[in-house]
Amino acid sequence: MNAPHILLLEDEGALARALDRRLRRDGYTVAVCENIANAKLAARRRPPDLAVLDLRLPDGYGLDFLDWLRGEIPDIPALVMTAYGELDDAIAAMRLGAVDFLKKPLDLDALHRVVADALARETPGTRSARDTPTDSAPDTALIGNSAAMRELYAQLDRIAALGTGEAPPNVLLTGETGTGKDRVARLLHARSARGAHPFVQVDCAALPQDLVEAELFGHEKGAFTNAHRARRGLLAAAGEGTAFLNEIGELPLSLQAKLLTALEARTVREIGGDTERAIGAWFVAATNRDLAAMMAAGDFRQDLYYRLNVLTLHLPPLRERGDDVLALAEHFVARTAERYGRPVPDIDAPARAVIRAYAWPGNVRELRHVIERAVLVHAEHVVEVAHLQLPMPANADGPGLGTGPDEATPTLADSERHLIERTLAETRHNISAAARRLGLSRGALRYRLEKYGLTGD
Repeated sequence: MNAPHILLLEDEGALARALDRRLRRDGYTVAVCENIANAKLAARRRPPDLAVLDLRLPDGYGLDFLDWLRGEIPDIPALVMTAYGELDDAIAAMRLGAVDFLKKPLDLDALHRVVADALARETPGTRSARDTPTDSAPDTALIGNSAAMRELYAQLDRIAALGTGEAPPNVLLTGETGTGKDRVARLLHARSARGAHPFVQVDCAALPQDLVEAELFGHEKGAFTNAHRARRGLLAAAGEGTAFLNEIGELPLSLQAKLLTALEARTVREIGGDTERAIGAWFVAATNRDLAAMMAAGDFRQDLYYRLNVLTLHLPPLRERGDDVLALAEHFVARTAERYGRPVPDIDAPARAVIRAYAWPGNVRELRHVIERAVLVHAEHVVEVAHLQLPMPANADGPGLGTGPDEATPTLADSERHLIERTLAETRHNISAAARRLGLSRGALRYRLEKYGLTGD
């Protein structure tokens, strides 16, 4: 079977090259065009299976090209790339038939998922599942062996076993942003009896508010302006699989009652329709917001909260996962190097210490971005502290590590000494435990203790 062919219309050279490399690595053939004129020639020369296009182009407007393309190839799926402030354009694009949009700056992993989803749709105008990932797939696997993660794995398996029957219990995933709620949702689906059926993800925070209802519930032809054909909603498209409602706390209050009705009755009524469509999906929702506080403020319906929160799975923040952060860092180093054809660098001991000590408010997502930047921009053979561009931990007792405007910039030696002192304090001056946490041998740590005049047991 021939690989799907993608038409990529993007005039910014560096971005176009990055997208081209990722799409080709994912197994697609790609025609890269920097303007509309060349894109029309490329589309006529070889009709694409999918178009990915920017809206602002040197010789015209991306929506005009999309309109032309759908006249040439009526059923072609298209993805539009939009910058901040272009949501109105995204809405117009989706009403012209675009199946989804990507926000700039682009996340290449998000591109992978959205393209796979668009190409896997069963028919134009409906969303089907992309291929169900295996437990070892890079976009699905969880990494870590801390006590918090071992407990998470056990709970995940118990809950996955419950995703059977006509009306399985709804699941609510909680945790800070970047902790991997979408991956846990995919693992629940893959390990459940529904793993062979569709997995459909609804990103409530990413959809423009006036498109959320149509995306969730679907619409009949002519239900609103530019509804030129009927479209099945995502809840129905999940079939007997899993409907993942990501960032459910962002769902407009005006639609929460309609979602509650769908969850309770297990039916949906499409916009403009007069009949109910049965839905058989398992519902998994996720949020990084405090839904209890939102209920108290009147921003989230209490009845919907209790309907969603039948089973809860909390994802721990990275700062509570111990040495998992180092395992994840090494994973992202290897993956980034492989993706871009670079040699795999080591992470030196001081950099490992900084990674271990940093609080990671953005959790795994932040760690991935920091490592990717370090590998791509700085590191060739070794990832060093300076490559990470992380703020040094503040400590009033540590020399040169304050944040006041009159204080000196800390040296690497200052930072290393501070991290060793902090780790010794946390391990009660146990040299073996401190060495393991810092990623050093006992001999290497003893050398640094002598160097800085520190002591350990």
